[in-house]
Amino acid sequence: MIFSPDESMSCAGYGSVPSSDIGAAVRYNDDACNGSGGRNAKSHHPHHSYELNRHMSLFDLVSVGVGATVGSGVFVLTGLIAHTLSGPAVSVSWLIAGLAACASGLCYAELGGRFPSVGSTYVYAKETMGDCAAVIAGAASAVARSWGDKVVEYMKTFEDEDKTSSLYQFFISTLDPGYGINFGAFFVSLVAVLLLLDGVKESKHVTNFFTILKVFLVIFISVTSMILVKKENLIPFVPPEFGAGGVIRGSTSSFFGYIGFDGRYMIHLSQCGFGLGITYSKSRSFKEICCLSGEAIDPSRNVPRAIIITLLIVTSLYVVASLGLAGMVPYQDISEASGFPDGFRYRGYNWTADLTALGEITVLPLCVLVTIMAQPRLNFTMAMDGVLPPFFAEVDEKQNLKKGTKVAGAVMIIIATVVPFAHLDDLISSGILIAFTITDASIILVRHTSPHDEPFKLERLLIVFHVLSLVSGLLFKNCISEEETGHAVRVMTLTSCAGSLIIGNLIRTKCPRVDEADPGFFLTPAVPILPLCGCFVNILLITRMELKSLIVLFGYLVFALLGHLYNLHRGRLPAENIVEISRFDDAWWR
Repeated sequence: MIFSPDESMSCAGYGSVPSSDIGAAVRYNDDACNGSGGRNAKSHHPHHSYELNRHMSLFDLVSVGVGATVGSGVFVLTGLIAHTLSGPAVSVSWLIAGLAACASGLCYAELGGRFPSVGSTYVYAKETMGDCAAVIAGAASAVARSWGDKVVEYMKTFEDEDKTSSLYQFFISTLDPGYGINFGAFFVSLVAVLLLLDGVKESKHVTNFFTILKVFLVIFISVTSMILVKKENLIPFVPPEFGAGGVIRGSTSSFFGYIGFDGRYMIHLSQCGFGLGITYSKSRSFKEICCLSGEAIDPSRNVPRAIIITLLIVTSLYVVASLGLAGMVPYQDISEASGFPDGFRYRGYNWTADLTALGEITVLPLCVLVTIMAQPRLNFTMAMDGVLPPFFAEVDEKQNLKKGTKVAGAVMIIIATVVPFAHLDDLISSGILIAFTITDASIILVRHTSPHDEPFKLERLLIVFHVLSLVSGLLFKNCISEEETGHAVRVMTLTSCAGSLIIGNLIRTKCPRVDEADPGFFLTPAVPILPLCGCFVNILLITRMELKSLIVLFGYLVFALLGHLYNLHRGRLPAENIVEISRFDDAWWR
């Protein structure tokens, strides 16, 4: 139904949203506020949706995806991973990350076509209360902070006589004043927010232009570096001081390059009863392509296509570029902060280094622009559920979420200015891996079901599979980090891996598939094998993270869950949600 100007909307929490502000732009399903829909993940309809002008073509969606993902990964992390973690095998790290991302990306492709709604499907407060603007802004500010550091790094390559000029000293002191403050990040974040205040329709032309420029830049540095490859720089391909553990940990950091997909569709896993309150863990990093599906032309077809095309383009660019860098310069001499520009200078190609550095500075801010696009739409959805104040749902005369953009942008700018890049990288990567894992599991719950005589068998098997995968990852971490691993540890590792295979086979054979004849959208192939492989790889990579990053992430999840329970206690959620949650908790373990 369409809300008329004299009606108002009131779900739970902060109260009603005047429909006069949104009636022209938003269309809701009849069950949007009564809690009657959206609970069954196998439905083809989200809990609620709204429609803005559908103006995003397939090319626009691919531009958003590529623009979001190709950036700090190749320009910032490649040199760091090659120098400190993987050596010449940095390309293998990117490939492992790409394959795991591909498994999850195909799941996103189906869910993006199955539930093509703007702002995704954050329905219940137990999911949405975990999502705060600061963490979304953290994903964007990691790139924004990197941009400011890039400008300073480039200016420090000037000739000595240039460094004595007052103009040079002014820029250095402004961009890098110390105390952990970076005004370069402040500037680029501010510009991105100002562009988005005019709306996605207006800013997409900027996105398309800079995405094309960015792809050409990566192709240029890849081809040039491959021409300069020396075979001796690639030997040994996996340095003994890093070993296989370094390659795997490098792939964990490489996941920062695959944050352009929207894990918010994993909410449908929670609607099946899995994850309960933590499905929101880190989905805010995957927001660009799927979150714009409500503004996409023919989203059921174009959103999956855009995700798959983006995966192919991004993985190819990362693998080729990283292989070129590792072959052009000995890994011991690769700069951690400015890999490609310093690599070209190392080989005497100063003009190529300057062109690459300027190109990076020019195109890297695009990641900030496309990363912050989704936040106002998420705030809008949460405001519709009464979780956030009503002003987040206000739409101006151009159907833009201007107030939501201002608030989200302000938080992003603050974090980008004061939080160092290094403090965000591992935290984002570990959160992304959890989001991938939950999304993979959500596809299994959508496409399979428990036997009639054994309710919740599928859910229980998935829990056991994830526990065994975690044990396997921890044991495998011990095997590759210790030079001499005991026989018992190796046996336990193989046993837990075998247990994961057995459980996966039980899911495949004992849990019936849900038949969908001609669903009208992309279907993930090889379910449940492909999603289970994605889950296993993701958990394996999670165990390779630094302990302090995992502790911070765990603290965030606990905070999100406590926030959700607090709102249940205060009655901010509709009563029927509380009843369903209690019933579900009892039923799982009967």
